Amino acid sequence: MDLSWWNLIPTYFDGTAITIGSFPVRWYGIMYIFAFVTGYMTLNYINKKEKLGYTKEQFDSLFTWIITGIIIGARLGYVFFYKADYYLANPTEIILPMTHDATGAHFAGISGMSYHGGLILGTIFTIIGIKRNKLDLWKTLNLCFLLAPLAYTWGRYGNFINGELFGEVTTSPIGMWFPLAKDSLVTPPVLHHPSQLYEMVFEGVLLFVALYNLRRIPILYDKMPCLYLMGYGVARFFIEFFRMPDAHIGRADLFGMSRGQTLCSLMILTGLIWLIVLIVKQKKAAKTAPPASF
Repeated sequence: MDLSWWNLIPTYFDGTAITIGSFPVRWYGIMYIFAFVTGYMTLNYINKKEKLGYTKEQFDSLFTWIITGIIIGARLGYVFFYKADYYLANPTEIILPMTHDATGAHFAGISGMSYHGGLILGTIFTIIGIKRNKLDLWKTLNLCFLLAPLAYTWGRYGNFINGELFGEVTTSPIGMWFPLAKDSLVTPPVLHHPSQLYEMVFEGVLLFVALYNLRRIPILYDKMPCLYLMGYGVARFFIEFFRMPDAHIGRADLFGMSRGQTLCSLMILTGLIWLIVLIVKQKKAAKTAPPASF
């Protein structure tokens, strides 16, 4: 089978952007920088456009909290959601970029970051940052969740450049040949779904567009956290059918779901319940509010 330029796109990239001495700087790490800069600039744009009154000092402090929470949460989420047994047996590898074998210690980088872990601890740290900077909690949290898909887009693009987290085997011409796949040397070539790109588009770009437009509906204007949890959860749940599950877990969770689908199911349920509670509270408040006087 002859492969087209599309099928071979993953071979055009090297996961290492630059090497400083013997230390490789990975594209995935650089994408984190792009993600935070995108979020910062977009939030600042909305602040000016809607005249929210946030200062640069407040932004800088808030984003320091957000970045810290996401990075620590993403790492710990991977440790406890996906490889708890391994890291409990090798606790130093949670924070140290080294692996050990019979020949000694080797630099391997800190591999393994969990979106869901970053979401949980990132949200907690965001709330702390909002309160420490005396910002309006719900209004600021709404804006942060509105911008989350844009930042997330960079992360999945970084996965694609690294050639990791690719999808299931496919015979479709949309498939790509990933050098890191265990079946990469099989003849004829085996193609995999570029599920990183699916996630980048549906969980990133399109989800942001949807949230931005839903924000124009009065009853949904201040419901971005709920809508984000449901929107991301639904998109990721279905894309997981095309994404290769973690080899050591597979699709062994409840009802044959992957670990990602299990966590997304909880996201959808949480977002839906949260949305219903908020709408019911608002309607009750509107009924009990005193009539306007003229």
